[in-house]
Amino acid sequence: MADILVVDDLENSRKVLASLLVRKGGHQVEQAPDGESAIQRLREKYFDLIITDMRMKKVDGLEVLKQTKKMHPTSEVIVITAFGTIESGVEAMKLGAYDYIQKDYNNEEFLLLVKRALEKHEAVIEVQQLREALREKYKFDNIIGNSEPLNNVLKLAYQVSQTDSTVLLTGETGTGKELIAKAIHLNSHRRDKPMLTINCASLPENLLDSELFGHMKGSFTGAIRDKKGLFEEADLGTIFLDEIGDIAPQTQVRLLRFLQDGELRRIGENRSIRVDVRMIERIFITD
Repeated sequence: MADILVVDDLENSRKVLASLLVRKGGHQVEQAPDGESAIQRLREKYFDLIITDMRMKKVDGLEVLKQTKKMHPTSEVIVITAFGTIESGVEAMKLGAYDYIQKDYNNEEFLLLVKRALEKHEAVIEVQQLREALREKYKFDNIIGNSEPLNNVLKLAYQVSQTDSTVLLTGETGTGKELIAKAIHLNSHRRDKPMLTINCASLPENLLDSELFGHMKGSFTGAIRDKKGLFEEADLGTIFLDEIGDIAPQTQVRLLRFLQDGELRRIGENRSIRVDVRMIERIFITD
């Protein structure tokens, strides 16, 4: 059962829709007679789904959508448009609506749309909870140790996590370098973006370049389509380069150029691409 807010300034339409959601969907439904009262109710309560008519006096459905996403980014919104006004529905989706439906819908079609919107909402909430659990797990306070060297490492790692600095982690096998890398990422402002990992020693030079920087179709044998590299995929996040000490000199040069100007080129392309990625690198220290 979901909490749903139905917004429509036409009383009959609003009540029919709310009744359908209660009878057929088993949901908890509240009604708002106009956009202003809907926004006020949103200030007071979180709703899983908001279903709003597009055309209303004073405050229309687009404004309800904007305010919903501003106050409750994880709430889903379905906009109901008049027949023949697809453009307004498309505009609503650009502003973050889950979908739109025209007023000539049938009940089965509408209930299926509601079901899918709520499934997406549930998935978004689940991802959010998993992220919060990860952040809790990798808080520096939750990394247990009482030695002075470890405490110094944790203190330095926390300081680094609050910056965008490139990080080089060194140490013997089993000393927790990957744990520190994840903690740095998940305690930084990049925590909601991906952290991608690659073992640089596991790939030959040509494949490593392709994995890191991407390639264009036809740039080498087997390049049958354009491919984004990990740096592009990790934009605004973090890339963890494992065993970086084993990469070839040519790849080291490409990495250095990226560090200097934040730009890269896919293999076979002349155009530069700017991405914002923090690099964390790991090398092993052996006797």
